[in-house]
Amino acid sequence: MIHGLGTILAAAAVAAPVALASPASAAPRPARIHDIQGAAHISPLNGARVARVPGVVTAVTVNGFWMQDPHPDRSAATSEGIYVFTRTRPEAAVGDAVRVDGRVSEFRPDGASSGGLTRTEIDATAVAVTAHGRPLPPPVVLGGPHGRRAPGAVVDRGHGDVERGGGFDPRREGLDFYEALEGMRIAIGDAVAVGPSRYGELPVLPANGAGAGVRTARGGILLRDRDPNPERIILDDALAPLPAMNVGDRLPGVNHGVLDYSYGDYKLLLTAAPKRAAGTLARESTRPQRPGEMAVATAALDGLHPDAPPARFAALADDIVHGLRSPDLIAVSGVGDNSGPEDDGTVATDQTVAQLVTAISAAGGPAYDWRSVDPRDNADGGEDGDNERSGFLFRTDRGLAFVDRPAPGDPIPDAPSDRPDPAVTAARVVRRGGTAALTLSPGRIAPRDAAWAGTQKPLAGELTWRGHRFIVIANRWYPRTGDDQPLFGRRQPPSQPTGWRRFAQARTVTGFVHAVRKVDANARVIVAGDLNDRGTSTPLRTLTTGAWRTPGAGLADLPAELPAVDRYTAVTGGNAEDLDHILLSASLRKRKHEFDIVHRNAEFADRAGERDPTVVRIDMSGK
Repeated sequence: MIHGLGTILAAAAVAAPVALASPASAAPRPARIHDIQGAAHISPLNGARVARVPGVVTAVTVNGFWMQDPHPDRSAATSEGIYVFTRTRPEAAVGDAVRVDGRVSEFRPDGASSGGLTRTEIDATAVAVTAHGRPLPPPVVLGGPHGRRAPGAVVDRGHGDVERGGGFDPRREGLDFYEALEGMRIAIGDAVAVGPSRYGELPVLPANGAGAGVRTARGGILLRDRDPNPERIILDDALAPLPAMNVGDRLPGVNHGVLDYSYGDYKLLLTAAPKRAAGTLARESTRPQRPGEMAVATAALDGLHPDAPPARFAALADDIVHGLRSPDLIAVSGVGDNSGPEDDGTVATDQTVAQLVTAISAAGGPAYDWRSVDPRDNADGGEDGDNERSGFLFRTDRGLAFVDRPAPGDPIPDAPSDRPDPAVTAARVVRRGGTAALTLSPGRIAPRDAAWAGTQKPLAGELTWRGHRFIVIANRWYPRTGDDQPLFGRRQPPSQPTGWRRFAQARTVTGFVHAVRKVDANARVIVAGDLNDRGTSTPLRTLTTGAWRTPGAGLADLPAELPAVDRYTAVTGGNAEDLDHILLSASLRKRKHEFDIVHRNAEFADRAGERDPTVVRIDMSGK
């Protein structure tokens, strides 16, 4: 969705300009739209004054309109559409033939300092309507047997800033494919949703996904290394409303719009509300654990707090009771404090947890207990006042017990002498009873390390299951942010600086696992949670085989055991990817186990959270 479209477009008049290609003082020159657009990401006439640019109005906003030349040139590399910025509501209407005077500009909707691309515009000084009721130029059809197809795997082959020249190849590069259609009328037939509708946007594939990349088992499209799926296109509700859609829902027939760019993506602004044909997607439930199995799960609660709607507590409880089948242990992330977003110094979360536990019982689940460490106020990232943290929900009626260290009233080892504070005191690994144990349980891992500054700290806990001792680490690693370059951005390949932050976090967790294994090579270790990166990424490889001269922790990433078409917990811009993980030490992996990603959230517009929960059932019968 282009939030505040009028405000954003109005900012074009004062946005920091892209370097001008033509002298601003030169006399106006007659031009056609394809002359202005050129076969490049920056107009060859950027900054020039143009006169009598002809076109037919195809869509209108509060302070401008799109127009298209009904007499195109012979080049598929030059767009025939353009946005005309008028500052106030234009008098021209859809179907009017117009001639426009003004100055060519390149407006960057995401902000002058962003890594996003520009929108080529005419900053109008005069608009003359020469005729009414003209037929609209025929749209470019995307997908299908007779339409244009976006390149299936490549966004851009080059390296560096695409706005500084170099090759321009719409046939082979997705970035150039869409640039060559910027501002034009587009038609898509029989679109199928590959992500849920959210914030007024909907990712789809045209032609029921014919010719698209690897589809998921439930109708999405899988993000893979070197295949970001540029054939996806984002529908936007800036000009017409969109229905609520789930993955697999369809928009039958042909829908029309104009192609725009904002917030790191090319977007098709439909000019009429489409009709939805519901698919058959259903929320999954995993099987119950058997008597000898211990079930460990992950759940991202996305800032849950006591003032959240009761329906959200009920939906999360439904995920736990009916989706995950009431596992023995849940590593949760994103649990907010008792006052939610109110920045009043509160850090305790007992009221939030109590409401969730009550909702679980009301849904027919067992009684759950809770362990976490309260953060220091506003020290763990997120919105001020939220104080989100990771923690453990666990049930004790099937043989699981949490080992609390130190016992209530005992001094906290290694804490600063003036004020013992578990929020900033690191849990250490010691030998106790011939095996690895923790000095603090629950206890934070390296909370003073720079890798965890301003973000949720990993939480270690020591537990027993019918005599078997475990160390479990609950995580929520640093997320992707606006510091990361967009996939459809000016710099290619896009840099992902937050990945280095997650790599640093992975190194601290890996170091902790190494410390456990140094004490007991056969220790039972589970690392679980929202790691915000894919299984093939450098941070995840740090936990498994090692990366960048960092010896791996020797853990097994369980999503890798699933077929690729089922290996996803999130849908980002229509791309399905695995961002939530459970990893096992060798001593646990060799046991019979079964891992499941329970698809209940990521594909649905109406959902309890953004991520799908995961669960592993480990057969602990025998020694």
